[in-house]
Amino acid sequence: MSDLREVFEKHVHDGPVPGAVGLVARDGRVEVAAVGSAGTDDGTPMARDSVCRIASLTKPVVAAAAMLLVEDGRIALEDPVAPWLPELAAPVVVRTPDGPVDDVVPAARPITLFDLMTSRAGYGFPSDFSLPAAGLLFSELKQGSPLPRRVAPPDPWMDTLSRIPLLAQPGQEWLYNTCSDILGVLIARVAGQPLPEFFAERIFTPLGMSDTGFMVPADKLGRFTALYRPGADGGVELVDPPAGQWSGMPDFPSGAGGLVSTVDDLYAFARMLLDGGTAGGRRLLSAESVRQMTTDHLTPAQRQASGLFTEGQGWGFGGSVDVDRTAPWNVPGRYGWVGGTGTTAHIVPATGTVAIMLSQVEMTGPTPPQLMRDFWQYAAHA
Repeated sequence: MSDLREVFEKHVHDGPVPGAVGLVARDGRVEVAAVGSAGTDDGTPMARDSVCRIASLTKPVVAAAAMLLVEDGRIALEDPVAPWLPELAAPVVVRTPDGPVDDVVPAARPITLFDLMTSRAGYGFPSDFSLPAAGLLFSELKQGSPLPRRVAPPDPWMDTLSRIPLLAQPGQEWLYNTCSDILGVLIARVAGQPLPEFFAERIFTPLGMSDTGFMVPADKLGRFTALYRPGADGGVELVDPPAGQWSGMPDFPSGAGGLVSTVDDLYAFARMLLDGGTAGGRRLLSAESVRQMTTDHLTPAQRQASGLFTEGQGWGFGGSVDVDRTAPWNVPGRYGWVGGTGTTAHIVPATGTVAIMLSQVEMTGPTPPQLMRDFWQYAAHA
């Protein structure tokens, strides 16, 4: 591929992707390309400042927010979370993963902040979504594709969660997604303010992330993209229009996948991580907090058992960390994640590289679509 635009055009003009915008930065050079349509009724083209649902790219942000509270001395990584989340004071665990949800044993120890940060609290998606306890996450908590207007507010959401058993003992297994939503509730309770306010005050405003939040205000809807899913005929089907689920503040601001953003806002967050927690000469996080976020905390057995890490990845706080070169784009230490709405963002501390791509077609499973793979391949050699 000769340039980033060509990478995208292959999938937009010759494939089912309506539009994509991406940014690759390295050695002081920033390349940005926007191709295709934002999916709006008036045919607005995708642009550098298009606002997209970033889904699970929210997870590194909620992890950074938690580390701010750690640095404030409000909570420690080893602290049990029950003082702030009393709903989790006496969790129970299914006796066997595929067994009935009422056949349970007490948790062997309390759930800690570190368990939530590493997605090892016992709640979340396993590799087998058909397990009975996993099914309750979808039916009762509305986990899955982010549709924020369908989720209960934090207090009743936590009350429902308290009646769902853990799939594994705390610290035992990596399970996807739910821990980041619990973390969002925890942050709000520890901070004593709603999660959107904490994010805005402590992260978005200091970093100049003016287009990032849990909703899109009316004066920005003209830059907001539509969301699609793959269609049966090889095309795409509309899931959510710009004036849909994100046009108002949700009852449940999801720390796992609720944010919207732009490539430049995410670039500001990425530069902060690459600069050891500083931005514009101002320190947001300590270098040690950034190191902990971007370090793999899983055991080899946990990585293998996860069922999702098949391409040389482990897990830090809120994102994956490359641990070997299983895939052509792997670089040991590369940190970031993907979003189920067709988004991806990574940093490579060793080379100072940032690679961010936002599109609008939902992923159908854990395997990254070819557009992402081509983008990663390009970014690895940019």
